[in-house]
Amino acid sequence: MSTATIVPTVVAGTASHRLTGQIDNRFAYASFALAYLVGHGAAALSQGTDPLVNLPGWLPMTLLATGIVAGSVAATVASTRAQRGAPEAEALSGKLLGIAWVTGFTALFLAITGLANTLDMPELQTVLWPTGSAFVVGLIYLAEGAARRNVLHYTLGSWLALISTASLFLGTPGPFWILAIAGGGAYAIAAMLETRRLATRD
Repeated sequence: MSTATIVPTVVAGTASHRLTGQIDNRFAYASFALAYLVGHGAAALSQGTDPLVNLPGWLPMTLLATGIVAGSVAATVASTRAQRGAPEAEALSGKLLGIAWVTGFTALFLAITGLANTLDMPELQTVLWPTGSAFVVGLIYLAEGAARRNVLHYTLGSWLALISTASLFLGTPGPFWILAIAGGGAYAIAAMLETRRLATRD
């Protein structure tokens, strides 16, 4: 009787611990750091009324997208691994957080496209896509951090949400500099702190 009661508790606790605390975000954070530093950095150098360098318009976006794709794949793999063997409630929480990415970026697409069309200012998309993307990512990190009790993830999300929206007060290429330095730098610091976080939970 007592054994039957104890065993499910131990298994559930282990699975819950794996899902909420042991998602290894190091590679994802490092990939996003590189994407922000190189992609947004290239945009900052090549945009504005007096660009520092002349780069093809597609290059900064390609550099950014490459790093983001790599980071997204790494984050998805890490999250999927963490959910293996998790209790149904924890697994559902993980799936809902995954769906939030699709919902968030679909809403962002509608908002940016709608604004650009309504105001007849297609150039808005140049600034709203990078800042809006960082804002959506920040909000989802907040949700993930709260659900998984991961303070580092939550703090990173808070920072991204704040700097991305605050950067809109600056003219181009200001937002790109903020995203490259403050955003990329935050990801780099998070990648280093993630190693210590995982070590303390082992």
